[in-house]
Amino acid sequence: MIILGLDTCLDACSVAVLENGVVRAQASHPMGRGHQEAIAPLTAEVMARAGLAFPDLDRIGVTIGPGSFTGLRVGLAFAKGLGAALGLPVAGIGTLAALAEPLEDDLAFAAIDARRGQIYLQAFARGRPLMAADALDVTTAVARVAELSGGRQAVLIGSGAALLAELMPAARLVSAPACDPAAVARLAAAQASPPAPRPLYLRAPDARLPGGAPGPDMA
Repeated sequence: MIILGLDTCLDACSVAVLENGVVRAQASHPMGRGHQEAIAPLTAEVMARAGLAFPDLDRIGVTIGPGSFTGLRVGLAFAKGLGAALGLPVAGIGTLAALAEPLEDDLAFAAIDARRGQIYLQAFARGRPLMAADALDVTTAVARVAELSGGRQAVLIGSGAALLAELMPAARLVSAPACDPAAVARLAAAQASPPAPRPLYLRAPDARLPGGAPGPDMA
């Protein structure tokens, strides 16, 4: 099975192609904005480096959030359009699940800095979710991690990990400013029959700061 993995939800535009679980090619360009202009040419570049044509693909995996409102819509629209053009299934992959997928720890916490004093958090036991993705204030997130850890060292990954670690000095941090697109592809391959992907919003897209200014572009 040949899987295309895409991520535009966080601070990178990332693409990978896997064939039977082996990475054929991948690329990730750090960026906070500009995903819409970058995703199509980057995908074409990665496919060319893999020596594959788009009709060779069997499935597409794409992150669906939480993350940047703009970024997740860009990635999802591109994946759905490409899937429709090629007649391929598109699997929606949670950003937090994609962050945690490369970890081999028994218990890991994926955390994204949602700004406005919040963290998007989800716990996993060897890839199996122990809780639904949630938007929590930092203090509540720390309490949730401590509760689920049960005295074990917490393993934290993602842009929100450092915020939690300030109150959890014994925690182990794993650097990951964005998702590994190969992880997105692996998770997509594991879905037996992917349902139609939908964006995962953990707070309202039209949130505004006091005074009417637009809030941070985080879903």
